[in-house]
Amino acid sequence: GFDTSRGFDAVLMGNIPGGGMSRSASLVINLMLTMLEVNKKSLPEGDFRIVKMAQQVENDYIGTPCGNLDQIMIYYARHGMGTRYDPKTNKVSYIPLGVDTNEFRIVALDTGTVRHGLEKTTYAVRVKECREFLALLQKNGYKIQSLGDVKDRKTYDEIIAKYGKSHPNLCERLEYLFFAQERFEAMVKAWREGNIAEVGAIFRRDGIGLRDEYQISGPELETMVNIARTIPGVLGERMLGGGDKGACGAILRPDAEQSLRNAVDTGYKRSYPQLADKCAVHVVRACKGVEVLEGLL
Repeated sequence: GFDTSRGFDAVLMGNIPGGGMSRSASLVINLMLTMLEVNKKSLPEGDFRIVKMAQQVENDYIGTPCGNLDQIMIYYARHGMGTRYDPKTNKVSYIPLGVDTNEFRIVALDTGTVRHGLEKTTYAVRVKECREFLALLQKNGYKIQSLGDVKDRKTYDEIIAKYGKSHPNLCERLEYLFFAQERFEAMVKAWREGNIAEVGAIFRRDGIGLRDEYQISGPELETMVNIARTIPGVLGERMLGGGDKGACGAILRPDAEQSLRNAVDTGYKRSYPQLADKCAVHVVRACKGVEVLEGLL
């Protein structure tokens, strides 16, 4: 811990749209770094303790059963780069986001819905299910510390054959996690090669897995991704965050942006007229995750 004998008064300003966009992690990291600065404390640049403490705030104080990826992606983010985290080593590395960033757009699609914390969502149920399946597999001799440790096809097929009929829902969760890891490695390769079409295709398939195998999406989210999927030039789309409500993401060619905006204005707003003044399309970019902005107040 740190001696934080001095407090501070602050005005919070934010424009992060929608649920599923890591707003709580952003706020916690902001407050923690501000508290350190006010008390003239510091940590070495990139010190992982900030991530661990920020996760503890959400897990222990708020009661949100989240992991630490949101905190890592924010704290270590760099301009124009994808951030890769290895949970085995806590190593962070960077991947260029394509050969030519003018070749694509990354878009956040805010459904206009309100999500009241991960602790109250299907995400929390899925966490419990994964822990339940992990305990069952460990009890039956599998030497794993998480479902993500099932990496070889032989072990995966063996588990599905053994538990597919008795625990079909838990096997579906494993199915998503197993193939998501394969997709992740393929996506990293595609990013490095600048193959944006392949990146989009993988992104889309992962969204289908979240919908059908992990079963964590929601009707507004799926309406939004279904609309995006109809637009020529949209390369991939999926829900973001912990599911149920919040935001989706899409990867698209630059010339598809206006068509996507028009489709959301018509299709989504007709499907959910009560959300017509709340939904939005935001073009986003990778930038430095934490920095001090002078002269704004």
